[in-house]
Amino acid sequence: QVQLQESGPGLVKPSQTLSLTCTVSGGSITNSIYAWSWIRQSPGKGLEWMGVISYDGSTYYSPSLKSRTSISRDTSKNQFSLQLTSVTPEDTAVYYCVRTSGRDYSVEYYYWGQGTQVTVSS
Repeated sequence: QVQLQESGPGLVKPSQTLSLTCTVSGGSITNSIYAWSWIRQSPGKGLEWMGVISYDGSTYYSPSLKSRTSISRDTSKNQFSLQLTSVTPEDTAVYYCVRTSGRDYSVEYYYWGQGTQVTVSS
């Protein structure tokens, strides 16, 4: 049974970088049929897919966030991370890490982390 756990600061100042880490248990982030995504949820935008990192380290990002988003991984720790630069209050949301299909990252969103609230405020 795969488990995902988000961690990172809950408060970020405007213009700074939001950094979160997802620790995966019960499954490897490498050599897998699955990929690993970040999704956020806010009242105004609902659920928003941010990006994904595949088992081989390839990354893909939402066009609206591509310029500010970076997803990386640490295979020794079975973790993948999110960095979102130049944040504004509109980036305030609950951030989730999610396991997705490695063949089609738009489907099979069965396993989610519990989510972590990130507030952008001075």
